[in-house]
Amino acid sequence: MSIVKNGDAVKVHYTGKFDDGQVFDSSEGGDPLGFTVGAGHVIPGFDAALVGMQIGETKNVVIPADQAYGQRMEELMQTISREQFNIGDVEPELGMAIEMQTPQGAIPLVITELTETTVTLDANHPLAGEELHFDLKLVEIAG
Repeated sequence: MSIVKNGDAVKVHYTGKFDDGQVFDSSEGGDPLGFTVGAGHVIPGFDAALVGMQIGETKNVVIPADQAYGQRMEELMQTISREQFNIGDVEPELGMAIEMQTPQGAIPLVITELTETTVTLDANHPLAGEELHFDLKLVEIAG
């Protein structure tokens, strides 16, 4: 039976959880995730966990933040005045997701703090700084 190696196209069912067991993403009830191992389509720890697996095999892995979405970086947070927050008639709300357009493309931001005079924007990935737990089941290797 063949085993997964870098460059293989695979399909895998997965459930991603936080340390406390809360599920943040899953393919359950849907199609398995398909991608090429080692091509940078998924986080490095997810890629590495699949290498060596066989079809039908299941595995539980813990992926540290450095092999997932990285550590949270304070420099990706910025506090601006409410006057600078200009999205038409939209009133900023805690947890609101917005996009900022730059010459390099859109940057997703989340409002993480509000005061009467300021808005704090966070450009970190929502899963940055998190150790992630995955239940994996390899469904297919297309070689």
